[in-house]
Amino acid sequence: MRTISHGISKIEKGISILLMFSMAIVVTLAVAFRYVLQSPLSWAGEISVFLLIWISFIGGSLGLKYKSQAAVTIVVEYIPENIKRMVMIVGHICMLLFLFILIYYSFTWILSPSVSYQKSTTLLVPMWIPYMAVPLGLTFAAVHLLSNLFDIFQKGESQ
Repeated sequence: MRTISHGISKIEKGISILLMFSMAIVVTLAVAFRYVLQSPLSWAGEISVFLLIWISFIGGSLGLKYKSQAAVTIVVEYIPENIKRMVMIVGHICMLLFLFILIYYSFTWILSPSVSYQKSTTLLVPMWIPYMAVPLGLTFAAVHLLSNLFDIFQKGESQ
């Protein structure tokens, strides 16, 4: 599971770099066209929002991979090691259950007829493309959480 999570994180890093670079270019062009050339780009705002959505979900998944989200850990730091391990396992299982529910409903949403026929206002891009960031990012996050959960089990066996 660790190798799958590591492979996905490599892909996510590449996608994140590409998306951040693209967003920087689009926003720079939008500012330049609006304030220097006095001719705003009509599509720049829409593209920026779509890129930000993708960056957020891919970045959130990477945050779970590297355990870098904000967390209140004061309680976990002061409990004994065996109880800490159980709390971590229960926490990961709860997060996985929540993610699986979100993944199910997000795929149901993406595959619904209302989304499949919907197009963006400026670019007329099918909306399932920007919306696909939700189930894809959540699926990657679930894989990373499963990998972290397996690591907790393996560390417990080796102690």
